[in-house]
Amino acid sequence: MSLPLLQSTGRRKSAIARVRVRPGTGTLTVNRKPLSEYFTSKVHVAQITEPLKVSGTESNYDIDATIIGGGTSGQAGALRLGISRAIVELLPEKRIELKRAGLLTRDAREKESKKYGLKKARKAPQYSKR
Repeated sequence: MSLPLLQSTGRRKSAIARVRVRPGTGTLTVNRKPLSEYFTSKVHVAQITEPLKVSGTESNYDIDATIIGGGTSGQAGALRLGISRAIVELLPEKRIELKRAGLLTRDAREKESKKYGLKKARKAPQYSKR
């Protein structure tokens, strides 16, 4: 395997994606598995490949990603941001297109922490008058 052209990071919820980009034919691997095998949902696959379609670089680079933490939705969002950041580093002229599509904005929403006396962050035990 050739050395990566560059490396970038994407985060969403509690998922962290480390993305390595190499010149190639457009192969996407996630945790050493093909993209369609790792992400079975077509919605997630479409979300991940969106930055490549917007920038028109679908078959120019091979992408190898390592994702840790979170669930499938958070991992897909983290990978999308990582790919977008990598494209901007490689091709700075594509930044405007990706920014307009909203692909360079990190979704900062995190899970709210649980409060004492409650069952979850806001769910309280059932109230009993007597």
